[in-house]
Amino acid sequence: MKICTLKKTALITLITLSSTIGAYASNSTLDTIKLMDIAGKQRMLSQRIAKDYMYAGKNIAVSKAKRQLASSLKELKDAHSKLTESINNPEIVNLLVFVAMSSEDFEETAKDEFSTDNAQLILDLSESMLEGSEYVVDSLKKTSGVKESKIVDLAGRQRMLSQRIAKYYIAYQSGIKDKNTVDQMKKAVKAFTATHSQLMANETNTPEINRELNKIDRLWKIVYKF
Repeated sequence: MKICTLKKTALITLITLSSTIGAYASNSTLDTIKLMDIAGKQRMLSQRIAKDYMYAGKNIAVSKAKRQLASSLKELKDAHSKLTESINNPEIVNLLVFVAMSSEDFEETAKDEFSTDNAQLILDLSESMLEGSEYVVDSLKKTSGVKESKIVDLAGRQRMLSQRIAKYYIAYQSGIKDKNTVDQMKKAVKAFTATHSQLMANETNTPEINRELNKIDRLWKIVYKF
């Protein structure tokens, strides 16, 4: 197997496992926690859509990338509808309007033919979507008074960071090699590594979560070197 193919395969597997951990950690019956999880997942989707657009455009795992891109765009829209239907706080509603505007441009560009210019635009829009979704999550925490478990929050961020690392990696391979692309990927790698260590050390992990974390740990030791 060529080293380039190994890198791509390892990244895809890591992303899948990290998303699984996020799903285990965010199983709550509280309505506000559910909304926070939906808004938090929007952060991940913003990164995954951009990543899949570039994967498909560069002919990498094309079938899976296109299928996941379509699924993510639908999930992004459905989740936004759920948030707008459930939230009445004026401050958060204004934030959701901003996210909706970015989301429309994001969706339109993601459906265009691949080009370096479109890839750069997708990167920029994914950052706007991420920032807007971060604000929504933070505002929900502040206005509701609900304190999400720190470990749950960390696990939720890992699913976003796994997509973010792959996004900036494929952006670089697609020819977007400016300093910001490199710096953001390195920053995401550093954050993922630190958070993974915290999750591994968490004493309240279930055996199932520990099994998944160990899978990620073995794979991350390979991916990290790339």
